[in-house]
Amino acid sequence: MSVPVAPGRLPFLGHSLPMLRKRFAFTGNLRDRGELVEVHLGPMRAYFVASARLTHQVLVTDAPKFHKGRMYDKFRAFVGNGLAVSSGAFHLRQRRMMQPAFHRDRIAGYATTMVRATLDLAGSWRPGEVRQLEADMQGLAVSIVGESLFSTEIGQKAIAEARRSVFVIIKNGILRALSPGFVEKLPIPANREFDEAIARMRAIVHEVVESRRGDDTDHGDLLSTLLQARDPETGEPMTDEQVFDEVVTLLTAGIETTALALAWIFHEIAADPEVERRVLAEVDEVLAGRQVTVDDVPRLTYIGRVAQEVLRKYPLWLVMRRTAEEVRLGDAVLPPGTEVIVSPHTVHHDPAHFPDPERFDPDRWLPERAKQLPKGAFVPFGGGIHQCIGNHFALTEIAIVVATVCSRHRLVPDRPVRTTFTNAAYPHDLMMKVVPR
Repeated sequence: MSVPVAPGRLPFLGHSLPMLRKRFAFTGNLRDRGELVEVHLGPMRAYFVASARLTHQVLVTDAPKFHKGRMYDKFRAFVGNGLAVSSGAFHLRQRRMMQPAFHRDRIAGYATTMVRATLDLAGSWRPGEVRQLEADMQGLAVSIVGESLFSTEIGQKAIAEARRSVFVIIKNGILRALSPGFVEKLPIPANREFDEAIARMRAIVHEVVESRRGDDTDHGDLLSTLLQARDPETGEPMTDEQVFDEVVTLLTAGIETTALALAWIFHEIAADPEVERRVLAEVDEVLAGRQVTVDDVPRLTYIGRVAQEVLRKYPLWLVMRRTAEEVRLGDAVLPPGTEVIVSPHTVHHDPAHFPDPERFDPDRWLPERAKQLPKGAFVPFGGGIHQCIGNHFALTEIAIVVATVCSRHRLVPDRPVRTTFTNAAYPHDLMMKVVPR
């Protein structure tokens, strides 16, 4: 059976230009053409997955038949062969070695960092002050991930560099992935910024890793866990290069998604008086005037639903996979080496599963409603063997930050927010006034 081709294909550029111009509208409209739609990134043919059923097949059921795709190739210069880009047996080995870093007991330790960093930020706000909240949340996410990774003094240099460089790398890497290959060779500012940011980050992270090699002390941070990890089959540790790759992967993956989610959560809480009332009531009931702890997170059920709804409404736009062997998707048989695009945003906004998908409704995630969703309809952290290893870390961080801020302040919009796009919707100039409770 032939696969329908997306409309708007241009000579040489394929669908790259309309995809980058229209973003979510372009890919969302592909649902009307079928479960699988052919798109062209420059001269390269790819297949866009537009249904929950095929999304689950790619990410979970047939995951071993896929490797990471073109999008991840563009980040390989930065993250090497870290968990976000590796595939196959090597990926499974690295994941097993890293899993102890995200054990519940370790996350409880990181939670103290989350509380302290949030208290520092919220304590610096002054009554009536107008804050650029997306910048505050980006800085907070960098601090939390950076301090969880590096507990020693030299790690502070890496944290400072991450604040400067990580979002430049993410933004320009996505543009490279969706543009024809010749674009990344052009002498334009975006390419220069990308290459310079990668060089700076690689240099400082190498310095941190080298300073800690041979130090058998468990500093309680992620880097200690990586350095002490051993292959369960061979007993061998990670090489310095493998530790480096995983550190920069955690820095990158652990910052953007959480920073975005936090910024959008405070926007959505402020936009709906009933959502705000329920969040504040839950915080007051659960905390009763004390600081939040990791043990409170399971009791913050409404904040958990708010977080799930933000992850539904504002997810990643695209992730890519490449077939490692022949794969049947629907009625199409794809040969090895075929690029496949999965869109969390498209499935998260499918009205068949999420009626009125642009409406913010935390009660979509009441247990009796959530269990009716088909597999593949909600994939904020991916799925299967490549599911984000830090998903529990991120959800714990979100709950702790929201509870800490809302126990002290209300955040009131100062002006309408604008939205910009990379591989997700970014709030731009999310200006909010601090109102003490």
